[in-house]
Order: sequence, then structure tokens, then C-alpha cells
Amino acid sequence: DDDIFSSAFCENSEKLINVHLFALAAKYYSLSNLGVCTPLEDVLEALKGDNEGATGIKPDEFMNNKKSHEVQVMSELVDSIANYCGIRQVIDIGSGKGYLSSFLSMQYNLKVYGIDSSSSNTNGAHERNRKLKKHWRAYQSRGKESLKRQSLEKANDRPVERELNCKTINEELLNNANSFQNKGQVIVQDLVPSCGFTEMSALETNTETEAGLVSGTQSHETKLSEEVLAVLNVLPVDAVEDFSSSHCNCGELCEEEKVQRKMTSLKTKARKSSESNLYLPLTSCITAETELSDIITDLEDCVMVGLHTCGDLAANTLRIFTAKPEIKAVCSVGCCYHLLSEQFENQEECHDQVWGFPMCQYLKDKGWCCGRNARMSACLALERVAVGQMLPTESLFYRAVLQVIIEEIYGVTKSDRHVGKTFSKSSSFIDYVRRSLKKLELDDSKLPDSCIMDYYEKYKHRMNELEAFNMLKVVLAPCIEVLILLDRLCYLKEQENIAWSGLVKLFDPVKSPRCYAVIALKNQSCS
Repeated sequence: DDDIFSSAFCENSEKLINVHLFALAAKYYSLSNLGVCTPLEDVLEALKGDNEGATGIKPDEFMNNKKSHEVQVMSELVDSIANYCGIRQVIDIGSGKGYLSSFLSMQYNLKVYGIDSSSSNTNGAHERNRKLKKHWRAYQSRGKESLKRQSLEKANDRPVERELNCKTINEELLNNANSFQNKGQVIVQDLVPSCGFTEMSALETNTETEAGLVSGTQSHETKLSEEVLAVLNVLPVDAVEDFSSSHCNCGELCEEEKVQRKMTSLKTKARKSSESNLYLPLTSCITAETELSDIITDLEDCVMVGLHTCGDLAANTLRIFTAKPEIKAVCSVGCCYHLLSEQFENQEECHDQVWGFPMCQYLKDKGWCCGRNARMSACLALERVAVGQMLPTESLFYRAVLQVIIEEIYGVTKSDRHVGKTFSKSSSFIDYVRRSLKKLELDDSKLPDSCIMDYYEKYKHRMNELEAFNMLKVVLAPCIEVLILLDRLCYLKEQENIAWSGLVKLFDPVKSPRCYAVIALKNQSCS
């Protein structure tokens, strides 16, 4: 109840007088308590239908624990969205070092364009992707020997099935494609009975069975060929040899069949060539007005994703999604709320600017403003503090006293420069202050060590007070994050071409504090 929670503050002075009530109010208005999120399990169930997800290589083999967790969860969701929409192209906005993009391309065989404004990120992503491909091939080759061994055993011990229909082939192709990716081994005959695998013994088929199979599969020839090629692409390179779309024995081939085999071989090589570069990092600064077709020449129906897109980039991702007909779905996890631009933060009128907050018409009509301090608080991690990962009180104290020094000694109240991670490199408070002043391009020669330590001693007794203040900010953080995320969701709800939109908790908030994704799918009829 708003009236009950309001009594946490003094009516006259507006000071906080009831910390317990304040904490209860913050919990009440947190995203987890409001009941507006859609469970991830429900989303995956609705998207997948009867399909089974791939559970192949674990990304923690080449990523840290946090990134591995994020990439594994989000990539499964993105693949499910792509399958549901019937599309294979993904655009990763703010792709950074390319971890998500690389994994989507290698694990799920999606064609991914990773766009980042930093050329050093995209250049590094190129090199990292090259190394990941080596890792991936090595992982796949582990199953090579068992694949050969099992293929030979099955070819010798079990006769080929006499009757097959297209429905069975299609189902087995799709199911075993996942098995290839997951385990690197398969019973070859169960997959494609007559596709010329090198380790298979000569197939014994009578003319009647062969003719029935050919006539039964003729109408599905193109689809089957594409599915088989997709399966073969997962196998180690030397595990298969070229096959013909016509099902014939190993006798002498007529000219037409030779040409067919040659064309199929060329198509296979072309497909492998095009798919060998399924992830392409691109350097470009993305804004709400960005024309994707200027960046991606073969833009087609696609899913747009963003894993921890900073500041306004998360908002612009949603704007691009709603504006571009080629983008059929979006999955965006934002971060760095302190970098958001706010329409009503400053008094100056900038009619042409596109702001990061607010997005929805409701908050715009209210003229709502968070302010930088509130947005900074939204970046804090309550769940981490709750499990004992306490705030860095000493470094926060150093930074607070430094602020007093530069205001009183240098008269500086605002600067475009940043101190950064100076605390971790400093041996003492004096060292910290001098390093920081150099970064801020302020002359530290006029500030003796004794003066620096005087400031330290003057405020040392307030360190506990600072810690308590920051703990209150941590408690309030989820409420401010709710406001920003609901603003984005409401913006999507205001659009006419959206079939479904929601907030989904993707990650463990202890591992990854910015754990909520904004997801939306357009109406199927939208073009």
C-alpha cells in the first residue's frame, strides 16, 4: 500500500525514518515481485513445440564462468526464436568480442552478423573466432573414431531397413542432426541409408525397394538434399564423401548421373564454403536511424539480439526492430543504465534528439526523469550483496574524499575525464589521489602529502555512514531498474505490429546482475 510505505519518510522533513519499511517497499516494487515477467521455461516451451534443443559443446571450455552462463542461456533462446520464425540470420548489436555471435554460428549453424562500434573489438573478434573454430573442429573430431567404429559395426551386424517413407527420413534427419552436434557420433544407416558413406559396406537392395524409395522421395528431393547437407556439415570433414540425389547402386553411371553427382559435389563445396564464415564481425556505430541494409548487403528476415548493450544502444535496438520489416524478432539485454540519455534531465530543448529514456508515450506525457544518481544506483547488484559479495566500501570512500579535494582545491565540479580503476593500482590513499589527479589532468604538485592525509583523517569517521548510504542505494536499485525495463516493454506494447512482447529473466543474477531480457515477436503477416 502506497500510504503505508510513504510513512517510511518523515512528512515534514522528508527524511528516511523507517529503514525496515523502506526495504519492504523496495522489495514490493521489484520486478520479481510485480508478476510481469514471463518464465524462461514457458517461453522456450512455446517456441520449441516438438523440437529438441541442442546441448553440444559447453561454452565454459573457452569462456569465463559468467560469460559462459550468459552465452549458453541466451543462445538457446535465440535459436528457438529463429526456428519459430523460420529464419537463419541473426544480427548481434554491440557484439563486442563476439562470444555470443561465435557460439550462435558454431553451435546452432546460424548466420550471424556481429556489429560493434569499436574496431578493436571487431578485429579481436575476427581473431578470436578463428581460434574458436579450431577449438570447435578439435571438439568434433573427438567423436571421429567412434563414428567410424559404430558405422562399421552397424553395417555388418544389422541389415538395411527394407521400407522407408519420407516422413520417417525427415524426422530421423532432424533428430540425428542434433545428435551429431551433441555427441559427434551416430548410427549412419539409421540416418541416410544410401548416401555413399565411406565406412558403409555395400548396400544390398532389390530393384523393387529401390524404385519405391525413389518414387516416394522424389517430391521431397530438394528438401531432403538441404537437410542432408546440413547434417553432413556437422560431421568431421573426412567422414563422408559426395553423394548423388538419385539412389543407385555402385555400378557404372550414365552421363546424366555423372553430371548430377558433379553438380551435387559443387553445391556441397559451395555450401561448406559459404558456411565456413557463418559469423562476420562488422564495425559500425548503431543509432535509431541506422540503415542496416547499408551495413549488411544480404540482409534478409532476421532476429536482432543484444547481450548487455550499453546505455542508449539497448533502446535503439528496440527502435530499429520496430522500424525495420526484415527484423522479425528481438531479444535485448541492456546494461550501463548510467549512460542512458534522458529527455527531461536537462532543461534545454532538443526536439530532434532520440533519447534513451523515456521510450513509452506514458512516461513522456508525464515528463518523467530518473537522473544520473538514480541510474547509477540501478546498476548495483542487490543479489550479489545478499550472498555476501559486499560493496567495495574503501574504494567508494577514496572516491568520495577525492571528489571533495578536487572541488575545494581545484574548483572543479564537473569533468569529462574519468578516474577509472585507479584504486586497484594504488598502494595508498596518497598514491590514489596523485594517480587520479594525473588522469584528470590536474596539477598535483601544489598538493602536499600532508594536505591529502588531512582530508583522509577529516572524513575517516564517516566511512560507516557512506557504507550505510550505499546499502540503501543497493536496496533501491531493483525499483529503478524496473522503471527502465517497463518503459521499454510499454514502448513495444504501444506498437501495432507486435504479436507478443515480454520481460524474461534469463540469467542467474548473482552470476550476471543485468539478467532481464526484453523479447518481442512481430505478427507473422508483417512485411
